[in-house]
Amino acid sequence: MVLLEATLALSLLTVLGLGLLKLSLGVLHPRQWTLQQVLTDAYLTYERAYAQRVPFETITSGTSPWPIHPATTSTQVEVGRLPGGRPLIGTVIRTRMPDPGNYPVDGGTGTVVNNPAAMKIWRLQSVLTYQISGRNYAKSRTVVRSQ
Repeated sequence: MVLLEATLALSLLTVLGLGLLKLSLGVLHPRQWTLQQVLTDAYLTYERAYAQRVPFETITSGTSPWPIHPATTSTQVEVGRLPGGRPLIGTVIRTRMPDPGNYPVDGGTGTVVNNPAAMKIWRLQSVLTYQISGRNYAKSRTVVRSQ
């Protein structure tokens, strides 16, 4: 009889333990999502800083990291590492768009009347695409540079 009671008690504790384990894993899932968001936001902060520090001459040159829209450059990057050392790999797609007020030589339709200071304005866009658990995600940052 004691053996039967011990077996029943262990079975009940096992079911209770598995239920609590499932609940604790349910609590961890939102934390994983937050971690992934922090990693991708941090990488896009780097992209934004990079777009702000590149010399304007480099941006407008033929070897610019941001080609003129609709052309794009695509680079695979390691955004960061998830718990367990699993890397989060993403693709950065970059392009640049001229402001419509730029002179035609700078990709716009501006004239001396609407752009008397001969300003050159470019929108540098970086889009980070990544995949987690079979779902595709994309985030973007746009930096406006002028000279």
